[in-house]
Amino acid sequence: MNLDFSEEQKLLQRTVRDCLTDHAPLRRVREAFDNGEPYDRGTWRAAADLGWLGVAVPEEFGGSGFGYLELAVIAEELGRAIAPIPFSSSVYLASEAILRGGDAEQCRRHLPGLASGERIGTFAFAGAQGSGLSRGTGTRLENGRLRGSEAPVPDGNIADLAVVAARGEDGAPHLVLVELAGEGVNRKELPCIDASRPHALIEFDGAPAEPLSGTSDPETLVSRLVDGAIVLMAFEQLGGAQACLDMALAYAKERFAFGRPIGSFQAMKHRMADMYTNLELARSNCYYGGWALSAGSDELPVAACIARISATDAYSFCAEENIHVHGGAGCTWEYDCHLFLRRSKLLAYSLGAVGHWKQRLIERLAETP
Repeated sequence: MNLDFSEEQKLLQRTVRDCLTDHAPLRRVREAFDNGEPYDRGTWRAAADLGWLGVAVPEEFGGSGFGYLELAVIAEELGRAIAPIPFSSSVYLASEAILRGGDAEQCRRHLPGLASGERIGTFAFAGAQGSGLSRGTGTRLENGRLRGSEAPVPDGNIADLAVVAARGEDGAPHLVLVELAGEGVNRKELPCIDASRPHALIEFDGAPAEPLSGTSDPETLVSRLVDGAIVLMAFEQLGGAQACLDMALAYAKERFAFGRPIGSFQAMKHRMADMYTNLELARSNCYYGGWALSAGSDELPVAACIARISATDAYSFCAEENIHVHGGAGCTWEYDCHLFLRRSKLLAYSLGAVGHWKQRLIERLAETP
């Protein structure tokens, strides 16, 4: 089993990194805090023009027709740049939900706009934070209209289209599409530790809903959807952790104390060695998850949990240690360390906290023959 990327995929990775260096420097992330910009439109446009938004969408539906490994490569670089764009909510969740749960007509109608970046999608279901469809949802589907609310919805304040999980009149779960600019929808932005990745409360008061008619088992679809999304999110965490290590290493080489670079002191070497160890453990588990997702393997439920847990731990550890390496300066607004710490905390709770995924790993291992 070859768990490394191909030369073509590595070339894609370098291309994405070069593009993000030009279009998404860290000052763009700061603009979300300073100017209240919910996302960077220039970076979003560049991502759309280069086909990143539809990389895993078949060509017949307006995508590039590649696969999940290429999407994982892009996700890692987006995490390294902590790009302030609604990529995960629109690509990992909304597009994937429509592709997996919609019929051919719905895919032809909705996916081209999402793949081209003309529209932004999201997945409005609080149960995606860990409870699952079997626990129910506060949103109800009655006579083709939604009533209830969902929070927190990633990029819910800027999305055009939402896939919503709702409980039908028969008590069964349903997945529906809702136009968020339409009638019966009220949105309110929520306070968030990372202003470059906003979340919202969405209230539905008789909003028209279009059922996703390509699936008869929403429970299984949502489980598979979230498993795939957390693998891709783990690659974002991997990229962020790598950026923290690179930042700490660069600072340790240039910052002098007592006439020597601080990186020459044993205490600093130990910190960065621990960062590297955590990062490489996460990398191997993310590659395993990426393979399972790409291959459609039955191992995905377990691989997704492992990738999620290790990537969350690595990013949190590296983000915190990066601040320690920078010392007192690392705690200031002027340095960029806090931007990565904020993103690490946000991703640690997106689609369920790490404790939930540890419990899910135990359950799934127990179910394995």
